[in-house]
Amino acid sequence: MAKRYCIIGAGASGVCAAKTVLEAGGQVTVYERTDEIGGTWVYTDEVGTDRYGLPVHSSMYQGLKTNLPKEIMGFPGYEMAPQDASYVRADEVLGFIRDYSNHYGVTELIRFGHLVEEVKPHPSSDEGRWSVKVRNLREASSREEYFDFVLVCNGHYHTPYVPSYPGREEFLGHQLHSHDFRNPDVFKDHTVLVIGAGPSGTDLTLEAARLAKTVYFSHHVPDKLKHLVFPSNVVQVPDVVRIGAQSVEFANGASYPVTLIFYCTGYRYSFPFLHEECGVQVDENWVKPLYKHVLNIAHPTMAFIGLPFYVCATRMFELQTRFCVAFYSGRLPMPTREEMERDHEREMSERWNRGVKKRQAHMMGPDYQREYYRSLADRAQLVSIPDVMAKIHIDSGRRKKEDLEHYRDDVYRIVDADTFVKCHISELKSLEKELGDRLKLC
Repeated sequence: MAKRYCIIGAGASGVCAAKTVLEAGGQVTVYERTDEIGGTWVYTDEVGTDRYGLPVHSSMYQGLKTNLPKEIMGFPGYEMAPQDASYVRADEVLGFIRDYSNHYGVTELIRFGHLVEEVKPHPSSDEGRWSVKVRNLREASSREEYFDFVLVCNGHYHTPYVPSYPGREEFLGHQLHSHDFRNPDVFKDHTVLVIGAGPSGTDLTLEAARLAKTVYFSHHVPDKLKHLVFPSNVVQVPDVVRIGAQSVEFANGASYPVTLIFYCTGYRYSFPFLHEECGVQVDENWVKPLYKHVLNIAHPTMAFIGLPFYVCATRMFELQTRFCVAFYSGRLPMPTREEMERDHEREMSERWNRGVKKRQAHMMGPDYQREYYRSLADRAQLVSIPDVMAKIHIDSGRRKKEDLEHYRDDVYRIVDADTFVKCHISELKSLEKELGDRLKLC
């Protein structure tokens, strides 16, 4: 009898996990609390709460283009449609995810408008290892179902993190987190403070500069951003020390008048449906204890797909799920608790010794991602993600730091599993003519 898999979420990670499990012969049920496939790629005008009184999930805003090339955003064996540009619109990504789900028969397995309320270990192995309480939002009814495996695929760009600065409640102007940002008109004629230098912070500082009087860009990574060229109305400032009624004080002692504070301060991993018996804790955004950022060491028939960031996400989703299925299917014996704990302790000790903070526990990027992919593949006797994907990812990140306004004019083409070529979009036709059939025109 096929094993039953509960997949929580129908974003990119959820539909990828479902497709991969299906191919391995598993029986899949996907629960999605909204009415659509796509997770964070779904745009909605709603902010705050939705029609069911639940926090709005999506952080998508109007006009967003990807900050990664489409060449590394496809799924293995199912790439994004060929076009000249490497950086594409968000609605194109959303359409791609939906096409992928339809192509592999996942869409028909998704229960839309179903909120997972509670997941807990179930004592009877005859019914399944997990009890999952699900609420049908349309009918306002709940039921309990049982599964052998649970794959948590609820994403991590939905629960905003806002630092608690002294005086924040005294501010008389407008305060907004990037999660609730939808249209750049909100910046018009304001004096804006942008806090945070992650991907959204840098991109949205540019958006704000087009309409705001002045933009103060506050961050604590001056060395990494010293080469960025911003418009003349952007002033880079250090960390915020205190917020006043109409001004903000910074770590260098300076104080500036501000009418809008825009928090690009990231998100918190949040799993409100996990019962404490699941044994999972979130400690300053470090989800623990997990084996290779995936398997719940306390209950390894539960897995988390998509926690690491600064990665080739879609390809990682597929690799992580294949990693799980290698053990769940019985192809390989489940790692022992001792092995998982030992590996977890080793990896995290190495990270702490290199100065990584808890909130960066799942950060990969140039220092870790290729090693991470290989560790998953080696342990589960799989083929890893081709090195060319990480190379493009790293080059794209470097280019963004060099030329924030124009890096999206770069075009990437894959030559083979280890090699890519790059040019300005205006030079693409001559490059394609020169290299011809060697290029993978994804």
